[in-house]
Amino acid sequence: MQKINKASNSQPSLTPRQRLRKLIDRKQAVIVPGVANALGARLVEQAGFEATYITGAGVTNSHLGMPDLALLSPTELAETTARIADVCDLPLLVDIDTGFGNAVNVHRTIKLMERAGASAVQIEDQVFPKKCGHFDGKQVVPLHEMLGKLKSALDSRVDQNLLVIARTDVAAVTSMDEALERSQAFIECGADIVFVEAPRSRKDIQRVGALKIPKVINIVIGGKTPMLSMSELNDLGFSIVLYANACLQITISSIQELLNFLQSEGSLIGFEDRLASFDERQVVLGMEKFSYMEKRYAEEGQTDAER
Repeated sequence: MQKINKASNSQPSLTPRQRLRKLIDRKQAVIVPGVANALGARLVEQAGFEATYITGAGVTNSHLGMPDLALLSPTELAETTARIADVCDLPLLVDIDTGFGNAVNVHRTIKLMERAGASAVQIEDQVFPKKCGHFDGKQVVPLHEMLGKLKSALDSRVDQNLLVIARTDVAAVTSMDEALERSQAFIECGADIVFVEAPRSRKDIQRVGALKIPKVINIVIGGKTPMLSMSELNDLGFSIVLYANACLQITISSIQELLNFLQSEGSLIGFEDRLASFDERQVVLGMEKFSYMEKRYAEEGQTDAER
């Protein structure tokens, strides 16, 4: 079992939102793994990453057992975000899909996510109900409608350090030319970061990289976007290299492998070394802190003689 290194916070006085802004401002690509729950976020933080992404697809897949088809509610997403923020000090980038309605609904969604602990929110221009960015058959709203929702998101922030990521899926609907035009409109509207979903070639990735604003690229194993190296993506000017569902994909394959072994062998004899040990699991979950609290508060009312 590979050991996990606990992430170090070299700037403890800064809030997660302020740390995310500094990450973006340094103009160097950062890998951001996606998570669907608090356990995943703990693992990402302990592995030493500087931010994590709460994936709408992952939360839908994990919590509902359903595909990414706009089946998640804003309150379910906010509850998940709050649970993650309780145990993870990393900046949280939260996928809010289409904002869960029109511009007025977006206003409420931003309030929910900001209170829940989001450091950034990502809003996209698909019609509702939306589809996974790497599914076929997507449709997008008119540009003016998306700009209205984007403006609502920007105006709804209480903390101006909350970043707004504007995503377009139009490349799969019409063309990369329109995706770049929409991205430029998002920039002019005030978006902090732009995200062109599912570019299909190296040339398209290069064209997105030329946009004069921080940019996201989403690497989906088995998806529509070719995989480039981290150094290439950094040279192209991307700020965030998102692996939104890689953790989810390895979870599915690992659980299937275990269950197939258990089904065929009738036990896990010979498989034990491929699992995290009982003690390793407690370390990941921070059991030491809870044991300390139990001891401290149990002793609070005791006399010196009882101690």
